[in-house]
Amino acid sequence: MSLLVLRSFLFNFLFYAVTLIEMIVFSPFFFLAPRRRAWFVPKFWARTHLWLMKVVVGTDHVVIGKEKLPEGSYILAPKHQSAWDTFACLPWWPDPVLILKRELMWVPLFGWYVAKMDMIPIDRGNRFKAIESVNRGALRAVAQGRQIMIYPEGTRRPPGADPKYKMGVANLYERLNVPVVPIAHNAGLFWPRRSFMRYPGMIKVEVLDPIMPGLDRETFHKTLVERIEAACDRQLLELADDPNAPPFPQTAKKRVAELKAEAVSRTGAV
Repeated sequence: MSLLVLRSFLFNFLFYAVTLIEMIVFSPFFFLAPRRRAWFVPKFWARTHLWLMKVVVGTDHVVIGKEKLPEGSYILAPKHQSAWDTFACLPWWPDPVLILKRELMWVPLFGWYVAKMDMIPIDRGNRFKAIESVNRGALRAVAQGRQIMIYPEGTRRPPGADPKYKMGVANLYERLNVPVVPIAHNAGLFWPRRSFMRYPGMIKVEVLDPIMPGLDRETFHKTLVERIEAACDRQLLELADDPNAPPFPQTAKKRVAELKAEAVSRTGAV
């Protein structure tokens, strides 16, 4: 366990140190290049940390279903379990737009990078202004052919926790008339929220079938929740009996027990 703590500490140190170094070194190119070319820098940064996590901690990842991604504009709706899912998929999105809290814009240097990439900052303390900002930014992004990323639950949730999906993504789905791509993963087991620990293993990311435009809000919302949660449940069960699996939080243990009980009940009913 002491070696794992040491590796976790080393990775976290390198994460912030390398981030600062790369931001400084690449700044001349980043701020002078057109936005589409400047994406090289954030994507290189993401690849660097994915490599560091693999080498230092022993955590790799696999992405299943990338061929399901539509062309042009669409909405990405990933499960939000970890800081990992905020950057890990950047390399394979053509021109993403992230919806993020406006306070990040005030961070020196980092905020300038965010501004350059034309993201959508929102004031989470003012619901009406936040909705207005999202709608305005999303319409602009679609006109530019970009991909909009929004976390359906709004904030990080531990693996296995009861889902709490908000209607923000349904509002965008209805307003923008573009596909929504649900994304499931189990990164929260390997990079837990509110913890400096990082655990070795294989993070699994699944790009699920896109939800095409045309559904009413309630049907869309139900479909989105069912697809993401079913995939996340399946991923939990796949790791539950693996002797090399990372530690499960209580929420994950509880959910696995529920899923196994449901399976036994169905078998008994048959």
